[in-house]
Amino acid sequence: MISAVLVFNNHGKPRVNQFYQYYTESEQQQIVRETFQLVSKREDHVCNFLEGAGSVIGGTDCKLIYRHYATLYFVLCVDSSESELGILDLIQVFVETLDKCFENVCELDLIFHMDKVHFILNELVMGGMVLETNMNEILTRIEEQNKLEKEEATAPTRALSAVKNMNLSQQLKDIKLPELPQAIKDLK
Repeated sequence: MISAVLVFNNHGKPRVNQFYQYYTESEQQQIVRETFQLVSKREDHVCNFLEGAGSVIGGTDCKLIYRHYATLYFVLCVDSSESELGILDLIQVFVETLDKCFENVCELDLIFHMDKVHFILNELVMGGMVLETNMNEILTRIEEQNKLEKEEATAPTRALSAVKNMNLSQQLKDIKLPELPQAIKDLK
């Protein structure tokens, strides 16, 4: 099971944090710091797996599986039941999907489009379990979501034009009000 998905920059600043187990905010911050310290010290040519790493996140049953792309580290904290190569592939699918959505994804894309990044991540992993690894399926879901967002964005404009087309001012003029009772006329 996946315990957490962490993305941070070369300076240890978290850009995406998704925890699939409950941790307090201070524990989450400690996990990010500890994970960054462990992963950033490693040379680029060494293995991308760290077993038994992290006293906070899972102890000896925890594995950190990561990839370093340009200025970002993509780290998944998993238990011993997960396949290291499968998780590396999942990281690759995540990064390639981000790359296709943002056309050469960079750190700023993760910062300014956090909702879309989490949408993509939720298409890949939900509740710590891998849902989908087919990038084409994920991109299809993203396109569907973008289409819905565009429809919602144009809805107020369409509603306004429908109201304008109703010619309300003329309809208000055409309304026939009933005669006022004699008692109200006498009050004037």
